[in-house]
Amino acid sequence: MVVTFAAAAVLMVTMGARNTLGLFVSPINSSTGLGVVTISFALAIAQFVWGAVQPLAGALADRHGPRPVLVWGLVVLAFGTALTPFMSSGLGLVLALGFLTAIGSGAASFSVLLGAAAQRLPPHARGTASGVINAGGSFGQFVFAPITQKLIQGLGWAGAMWALAVAMLAALPLVGAVAQGGPAVHKGGEGALSAVRGALRDRSYLLLHAGFFTCGFHIAFLVTHLPGEVDLCGLPVTVASWSLAIIGLANIAGSLLAGAAVSRYRSKLALALMYGSRAALILLYLAAPKTPATFYLFAFGLGLTWLSTVPPTAAIVGKLFGIRYLATLFGLTLLSHQVGAFFGAWLGGIAIERLGSYQWMWYADAALAAFAAVVNLPIREARVRPARAAAAA
Repeated sequence: MVVTFAAAAVLMVTMGARNTLGLFVSPINSSTGLGVVTISFALAIAQFVWGAVQPLAGALADRHGPRPVLVWGLVVLAFGTALTPFMSSGLGLVLALGFLTAIGSGAASFSVLLGAAAQRLPPHARGTASGVINAGGSFGQFVFAPITQKLIQGLGWAGAMWALAVAMLAALPLVGAVAQGGPAVHKGGEGALSAVRGALRDRSYLLLHAGFFTCGFHIAFLVTHLPGEVDLCGLPVTVASWSLAIIGLANIAGSLLAGAAVSRYRSKLALALMYGSRAALILLYLAAPKTPATFYLFAFGLGLTWLSTVPPTAAIVGKLFGIRYLATLFGLTLLSHQVGAFFGAWLGGIAIERLGSYQWMWYADAALAAFAAVVNLPIREARVRPARAAAAA
């Protein structure tokens, strides 16, 4: 379990810092005058780059082990974060936030960490481990959101960025525990490119990508623009930071439940339920009065499924293709997630600039969540065998 908890701690830092970047949109805009659309575009680029890095980082970890990938990821993440306050142009912001921080956080994220755990744990422990690792990312959001807001208020947004960079470097000692034992040894079998080609011809794999695309749209829209939505409703900025923290706290429970569900139920059914609940919650939010209590209840409901989609999605990839190239193949699935995230972050900025509200983004978000619920149902997945029966086989 040392590998599991160390991986969860690394993810706590990388996802905690990444999922609170929306708190910087208003301060950066006030300081630089670049405009919400420009800043949103930089964050949208970051969403896409974070996803594009996942299969590359996963392939490197599959080949050379997770240690060098995680070390360089944390170092590049800290460097990009520390460099951001020196950027006063849109291009500079895209370089620092859109590329460097995204490359670093992507290299030290789900595909490498879940792949490392899966290759070092027995099959019966993998579902629970994925839930625990996922919960680490959620706990990071719970911890980092209010702390980051306090740092922005006390040190300014630049000082807050530099403090986060130090926290990222402090996670480096954890890498050794994640990578204990060195690269996993595999004998024979097909190569990575052959595995990727085969996966991309698989209908179930493509349906999984379609559902995960909508998940990325949803999450990126919210982490980037929830503070703006709170401001439009005339509520204090602390409502936004605490809403993000509540999402992270609720998702600790959601992630652990998702990890346990992977061992008991078909993952595609869990995914359909999660996505369907998101569509219902968004519609309830739109009909509710915009008070702090509404945001906190909305955040709690969303938090139960926030990153909880990761364990069942990774489990399906593992069931379809095995764990030899799990980091690579799940990395590609995360890329589809982040293509959706690009549009969620960018289109949210365009909506507020041109329409003055996020109303149509909410409707689009609900429709895509309903689509994701439906598209997961035809995925080819065998029924889960009870643990005792599997052990006796």
